[in-house]
Amino acid sequence: MTSLKEQLREDLTAAIRARDELRSSTIRLTLSAVSSEEVAGDTKRELSDDEVLKVIAREAKKRREAATAFEEAGRTESAAQERAEGEVLAGYLPKQLDDAELAAIVAAAVAESGASGPQAMGAVMKLVQPKVAGLAEGGRVAAAVKAALLG
Repeated sequence: MTSLKEQLREDLTAAIRARDELRSSTIRLTLSAVSSEEVAGDTKRELSDDEVLKVIAREAKKRREAATAFEEAGRTESAAQERAEGEVLAGYLPKQLDDAELAAIVAAAVAESGASGPQAMGAVMKLVQPKVAGLAEGGRVAAAVKAALLG
């Protein structure tokens, strides 16, 4: 079984051969971020697939935030480029939960904790986070928890 990092390398080679500038530059930047993560800290180490997924998710989030910033600044071409790079990265991430699935997980966690009111947000987040790790962005999760507690 190939690791996610090996898969990225193979996809980079294929993208270069196909002269796919978008894919090759996006994957190259992502591999660079993975390498940086591997040498961060005291000792160099090989990242696990879960850690590589976190790096990819972080890179995808950067693309989404940059696209939003470019959009607000009226730079639609740059925003479109960032979105396209985000789409390439999304292909490596697990399918994200839709709003209904996220709401159901949050509702179950609220029921399980017996919590109510905004002060219980931390307790509910502790229950929800492990269930949705990598499947939903933190901001979306927090908004869903807040809505469930206030609603």
